[in-house]
Amino acid sequence: MQVVVTAVGPDNVGLADPIIHYVTGQGANIAEIQMYDHDEEALFAMLLRIEVDPEQLPLLRKAMLEIGRLKNLSVRVWSPDERPRPRIAICATYRTETPVALLRAIRDGVLKAEAAVMIGNRQTCRGLAEQFGVPWEYIGRGEGRADDDRMMQVCDDYNVDYIVLARYMRVLPAASCWKYAGGRIINLHHGLLPGFPGFRPYQDAFASRMLTFGATCHFIVPELDAGNQIINQTTFTVQPGAKLEDIIRRGQEDNEPRCLVEGVRRVVDREVQLHFHRIVATKA
Repeated sequence: MQVVVTAVGPDNVGLADPIIHYVTGQGANIAEIQMYDHDEEALFAMLLRIEVDPEQLPLLRKAMLEIGRLKNLSVRVWSPDERPRPRIAICATYRTETPVALLRAIRDGVLKAEAAVMIGNRQTCRGLAEQFGVPWEYIGRGEGRADDDRMMQVCDDYNVDYIVLARYMRVLPAASCWKYAGGRIINLHHGLLPGFPGFRPYQDAFASRMLTFGATCHFIVPELDAGNQIINQTTFTVQPGAKLEDIIRRGQEDNEPRCLVEGVRRVVDREVQLHFHRIVATKA
């Protein structure tokens, strides 16, 4: 069984040793280990991907939580092998097209997953959650600001496997990224990466006189739109002289939802995963 352990907390000495010593002492095979020391935030973060016997998982969780308590670390133990239908959190701000596409794909069996919760830093998508019978959690703090700690707590409370940022227009802090590291946060960027990062990719591509526009579904790592973790990309071509507003509408209503649904499908069907910040195929 594949298991991902993440540990995040205030930087200090001797934080990684007890975790590594425990898993190796239990005979676990370490497939990936990463450690980060963010000096500007005084943040320690660690990811450990291991192979263990399924019967060891309960004891592993108990031991990791105790180490976290002793070392003042936020520790999570997760396995993509635990359940056949992973639980996802759908995070949104204003746009409804991509959350609707995900919810319909789940309802229709295209995505073999469960919509565990919808999370918003605005109340725009609350009615959508109610329409599909999905719990709604508002984490806004006024003027679109988000309570990032509350977001992580909600995902923990709902036992979420994957966080899907469906045009969630907030940048996650490094601590949040590492708490759900290892390919557990999926983002829809409304432009083609790596060429058009940032918040205005349609406008930037239009200003460059592009005739092909697109969207990118990728795993989240701390570097914004880093571009090396691409799961899926979809494009559409326009005629010379097309108006920007028509391009944006076509992208938002058709291309972005299509891109995100297929990207999430590839992840929940275990076709791809993130390994050392690179996409690897897990199926032939």
